[in-house]
Amino acid sequence: MLREVQTKYGKVRGLPAADPRITSFKGIPFAAPPVGKNRWRAPQPCEKWEGVKECYKFAPISVQNTPGLGTDVYCKEWHVDPQIDMGEDNLYLNIWTPAKKADEKLPVLVWYFGGGFQWGYTAEMEFDGERLARRGIVVVSVNYRLNVFGFLAHPEITKEAPEEPTNFGLLDQRAGLKWVYENIAAFGGDPEKITVAGQSAGAGSVMHQITTEKNKGLIKGAVIFSGMISSPFGKGGIGCPMKLDEAEKWGVEFFKFLGVKSLDEARAIEPFKILAKYDEFVATHPRMFTVQDDKFCTAAPTEMLLQGKCLDIPIIAGNTADEFLNFIPAADDAELEKVAAQIYGADAEKFLSFPQSKIKTGKSPEFPFGPFGPHIIGDKQKYAEISGIELTVKKVFEARKALGSKNSFYYYRFNPDIPGPDNPGTFHSVDLWFFFETLAKCWRPFVGRHYDLARQMCNYWVNFIKSGNPNGKDADGTPLPEWKPYEAATRCEMEFTPNGSVLKKEEDSAYKDFLKAHML
Repeated sequence: MLREVQTKYGKVRGLPAADPRITSFKGIPFAAPPVGKNRWRAPQPCEKWEGVKECYKFAPISVQNTPGLGTDVYCKEWHVDPQIDMGEDNLYLNIWTPAKKADEKLPVLVWYFGGGFQWGYTAEMEFDGERLARRGIVVVSVNYRLNVFGFLAHPEITKEAPEEPTNFGLLDQRAGLKWVYENIAAFGGDPEKITVAGQSAGAGSVMHQITTEKNKGLIKGAVIFSGMISSPFGKGGIGCPMKLDEAEKWGVEFFKFLGVKSLDEARAIEPFKILAKYDEFVATHPRMFTVQDDKFCTAAPTEMLLQGKCLDIPIIAGNTADEFLNFIPAADDAELEKVAAQIYGADAEKFLSFPQSKIKTGKSPEFPFGPFGPHIIGDKQKYAEISGIELTVKKVFEARKALGSKNSFYYYRFNPDIPGPDNPGTFHSVDLWFFFETLAKCWRPFVGRHYDLARQMCNYWVNFIKSGNPNGKDADGTPLPEWKPYEAATRCEMEFTPNGSVLKKEEDSAYKDFLKAHML
């Protein structure tokens, strides 16, 4: 087993995982600590070290609100440890490898976690890479800076580093990817067979990484879980980066709020004081997300994908059935008609001719909580509820094929039963337990059929990482249910159901085509 590995920066020593055939390396530095003068600066090269670095535990998580103190579903699900180490020195990655020697050239997964670019960490229990690695791949999870530390923009920073003025979290991810490309062969991985994957903001991160020319040649496949977040009824949100000049204005406002007059003064302040002031700041100002800096990010990544300004690689993408559903709030049919006219103009009558547009799914005092935040709408009906993520994924896939891509694109919908007294439905992120096959770590009373589905989903994912095609054999040697690519002519979907993986054909195609034609 590869328990000790020589990287370009020094030797690292790992430990046997729960399965001793897998070696885990936790807390490998891939860049210099982003502290002091390196705060709000692109990641700098990692320094070499002498001797052997014992990589036995996860490094501190990025500065963020303390996990495990809330009452939301995620604090019960996996953000359970308020004592977890946290700090600015956090640019580390983790590796799980089944390789016995360095020349095995196994396919590689690079994972970016989600959390709205505000929260999250590689140490989350659902991200254990061991079950994936047991299937013959090398798994890497990369940490990155978040919130004000990862995405602040300010004129002083732009003047200091005009080529890398912001998006430090995205640049961290790319630095981790480059480290993997340069070092993963020593862990038994193949640098020419790297797939990047992520969920939610991690999936948005994947979209940024595959729509920058800077990563050409580094990435051979992408998996985008719940990340193509757009609405058929409006624009904006986390998927639309703020322009640099606008982000700089908020950076200037934040420095005033912080009580500093210069970048040097801001860099001298203790990080948790900055976080506390940021928490106050976002009560009346936008949170800091990705920025269109026209350097690393030149446009919204969904727009780039639609225009073919991206790496031409195979992609898996999809959504859970219940997450971030979009709808039109209206008191009655008359108000629905007025709102439809505002959205669709001359095509409103066509929209209203679809029976699906008139379907009401109850009342809600606000939009569902999600990446756009809660927006109070009063006690109105929810009309035409639908998954904007599904529509966006399919529109992107159709556009990629129309532009001549020869690669295959696979759509999924996660729609099994999720047990528990909270009757949660398929809430945002719950599919992670299944894709990583880590259900045994969850408190929920999962039973055999859930474990069977998780095994299938994990197998599909690993098959895709190996070949760009999710199809292959299950653990007992029988073929997995066939997962056909989604194309405009065939409209094949893979649905993960209470009874396992089921290939389906898209329903309501004419209605969905109308919505896709009018979105983005």
